Amino acid sequence: MKRPWGRLRDVVLIVFGICSAGVGLKGFLIPNHFIDGGVTGLSMLLSKSTGIPLPLLILLINAPFLIAGYRLVARSFAFKSLLAVMGLAILLLTIDFPTITDDKLLTAVFGGFFLGAGIGLSIRGGSVLDGTEILALLLSKRTSLTIGDVILVINLILFLGAAFLLGAEPAMYSVLTYLTASKTIDFIINGIEEYTGVTIVSVHSVTMRQAILTQLGRAVTIYKGQRGFSGEEIDILYCVVTRLEVQRLKTLITELDPGAFIIMHSINDTTGGMIKKRPLSH
Repeated sequence: MKRPWGRLRDVVLIVFGICSAGVGLKGFLIPNHFIDGGVTGLSMLLSKSTGIPLPLLILLINAPFLIAGYRLVARSFAFKSLLAVMGLAILLLTIDFPTITDDKLLTAVFGGFFLGAGIGLSIRGGSVLDGTEILALLLSKRTSLTIGDVILVINLILFLGAAFLLGAEPAMYSVLTYLTASKTIDFIINGIEEYTGVTIVSVHSVTMRQAILTQLGRAVTIYKGQRGFSGEEIDILYCVVTRLEVQRLKTLITELDPGAFIIMHSINDTTGGMIKKRPLSH
């Protein structure tokens, strides 16, 4: 169970997410007739073509996905997502934002930024403002497509529909809006300290381990391995660094053993362990 400060943090993130998404929608996208991808974009497209109020469509279209989230993910997730979607709908219905710009490029970029930031903050708070990911999870379990494939197909159909109903130029700007929002969501969720896992195979593993611990201040895990050709036993080092430290680590490894074998892969998130630098002893 989460501590009270953890629940308060989630609430703050979701509230800021709702406000940011509201600015993106009413301050940029809606006045300039742009749409985004996913359920939000579908709601905007249907609202433009049918005249049904956007807040109502956001609630109605997200409802079945929130029910699915209750069954597939968790009760708390579905409850917080319901409150977040309702909060966004109420904000769009009751608060008037001034149109910030009429420039199409600025609208696409900053509208996508604010909307993406809102969705990303809500996800960090344990909820969603857009049920696309839940829909993608449902379809991926029933087909051979991955979640990424499903989201791509959904948005492809959506933007083709936008090109037919709104015209080619608004549809192309809407694609730019979607790309900006997607990158912003990734940045909000992963943060600037996107982690990289590094596996090092070297005959100088003892010296290299000490250098990583003392010079980088990073923890190291040691695997006991065996060379495939000679059968010689060897220590395999594994550590996690931020992407800002990757080059420094590579330089350190090269200085100690130019022939070391290095494998790197991206890590979206980490918990526990000694990821952050430990304080230097005086």
